[in-house]
Amino acid sequence: MIKVYLANRPPLAEYQAIDVIDHFLEGDIEKIVTETGNHWRKIFNVYAKLMHCLSNKVDSQWCRYPTWQQYRDRELLQAGSGTELHFNRLGLEQEFSQLVNRDDAIRLIMGKGFADQVLVDANAKGLILTWLDNDFAINPDIGLIVCPYFDYRQLSNIKIESLAELMLGLERNPQRYSL
Repeated sequence: MIKVYLANRPPLAEYQAIDVIDHFLEGDIEKIVTETGNHWRKIFNVYAKLMHCLSNKVDSQWCRYPTWQQYRDRELLQAGSGTELHFNRLGLEQEFSQLVNRDDAIRLIMGKGFADQVLVDANAKGLILTWLDNDFAINPDIGLIVCPYFDYRQLSNIKIESLAELMLGLERNPQRYSL
């Protein structure tokens, strides 16, 4: 499971009261992009590129989707995809309060600024992040990576490759990323 945490929700009424997107229907991404603009297009595109990159690093022969665009439109954030977007910062803070009882999810916190806000209490409880460079921090014990915001300028294709490698380093069963 890849859980991506970000500070903002799609600015549409139907998303204001939900904390997690994990059950989109085909066409929901296109609807959000059409109604909200380029910001959300970038987020969905970068998430799809990351998952496609991850899958290709595991075994390109098993990738059902020849392009990241097909993956985005047919599976990203849909039921059973193993991908989620989380908007509730309190949910992440609650997960940190149980650092020992971690599931096998990989948690990505989008952006340093948001990570600083969310991790204040977690740091007081003993969460230690190792900054690998200016872009990525990691805590392998709980499957956490702080990464740049899902935007083409901040998380370029080269950085997507680096993030996929970091994720594979946390994963005990990388075959599950065969899309």
